[in-house]
Amino acid sequence: MTGPDDVVVALDVGGTVMKCGLVSRSGELRHAERHPTNAPAGGPAVVATILDVAAGLADKARADGLNPVAVGVAVPGVVDEARGVAVWAANVGFRDVPLRDLVSDRLGLPAALGHDVRAGGVAEARLGAGAGNRHVLFVAVGTGIAAAHVVDGKAFAGAHGAAGEVGHIMVRPDGPICACGARGCLESVASAAALARRYAELSGAGGVSAAEVAARALLDEPVAVRAWGEVVDALADGLTIAQTLFDASVIVVGGGLSEAGPQLLEPLAAGVRSRLTFQREPALVRAALGDAAGCLGAGLLGGDALEAA
Repeated sequence: MTGPDDVVVALDVGGTVMKCGLVSRSGELRHAERHPTNAPAGGPAVVATILDVAAGLADKARADGLNPVAVGVAVPGVVDEARGVAVWAANVGFRDVPLRDLVSDRLGLPAALGHDVRAGGVAEARLGAGAGNRHVLFVAVGTGIAAAHVVDGKAFAGAHGAAGEVGHIMVRPDGPICACGARGCLESVASAAALARRYAELSGAGGVSAAEVAARALLDEPVAVRAWGEVVDALADGLTIAQTLFDASVIVVGGGLSEAGPQLLEPLAAGVRSRLTFQREPALVRAALGDAAGCLGAGLLGGDALEAA
């Protein structure tokens, strides 16, 4: 049985900031906080920060008359969700950290550990732009590109915790070297970082952000229009491959580049449509939960852990 005052302590751990809060069992964000991740101090310091923030949120809940019943933590990198281990994450210094058990032991509550993009995908599928659909593909297009395949509200992690890395689908075999070491990955040509980099290559002007490139493209600046078009074209290739693999009813596009709204989604939907042959066309929609998705998803995962306990 759950009560109206039951909440899940939820943390979405990023490379710079942790977005945290108290999430009701129905998915309402009852309280929100932000804390520095403390990544420059190394992995052990990040773990200590996570534990302290989680404990502080549980205390906050009790002080406000709420009842913390579980904990959910979403982290970047490779995550073994079954064992509750943060296997590896370069930007926060994790290497085989048994984070789920550490959090559970510290707070004395059931806990779940999930991947940040998969947690965001679960939130968008259950509460956001994908709600009402059984088969949802959430694609985050920001500094990098990653996805979550969510079916009936559950995200699939894969055999080794690395499912959903659509950013490393090869779409431009002659393209630039990706951070993963391969050439022409989707992430290397269609992420926000790739857009800014391509604009700099074409214009000779550095220091222009992806958002600024998008704005200049709207004003029909030729170089920006070209860079934007290349990104949309590559994304259409990547999403067509993803749709062929996952057969989603809806593709939810999130991340920083989705802030462009119709400027991105309308030509992207047309590009995917033109590439489809036997595949069914998915609805293509912008994410609805913004940067709260990861925290909400962590809360949902924590609630799932409570039900399984």
